[in-house]
Amino acid sequence: MEKTWSIRLIRFAALFGLFGTYLGSHMAGQMDYSLRPIHAHVLLVGWLSVFAWGIFYQVFTVKHKWMVTLQSISAMIGALGLTLGMWMYNINPFNLNETLVMVFFIVGGTILLFAFFMFLVITFFTEKSNKA
Repeated sequence: MEKTWSIRLIRFAALFGLFGTYLGSHMAGQMDYSLRPIHAHVLLVGWLSVFAWGIFYQVFTVKHKWMVTLQSISAMIGALGLTLGMWMYNINPFNLNETLVMVFFIVGGTILLFAFFMFLVITFFTEKSNKA
């Protein structure tokens, strides 16, 4: 179970890494750094955190497999929700209701916070390795 979610998380992180570096290069080319907070969160949350979780699941075995699934799904939804919500909150390209946009931003961030909490709990439920 961990190995399956590991590669899913790493692939998801790779998408964020590619998009985050593209966004940074686009900002530099345009000399417009207004998207810096979104760029930073895409790379730190979407690339770095999700990639680290993927590597953790590749290395460690977790006792309660359902926790891996719950954490991974909430991590992917939360990373996407937070960064999309942040983009919509800062730019509002679709001219949506400000309250709706803020709720979307908050819900994405809350789901990501839950993923971080779940990961903390998971670290206490790893099985001992047979390796020396």
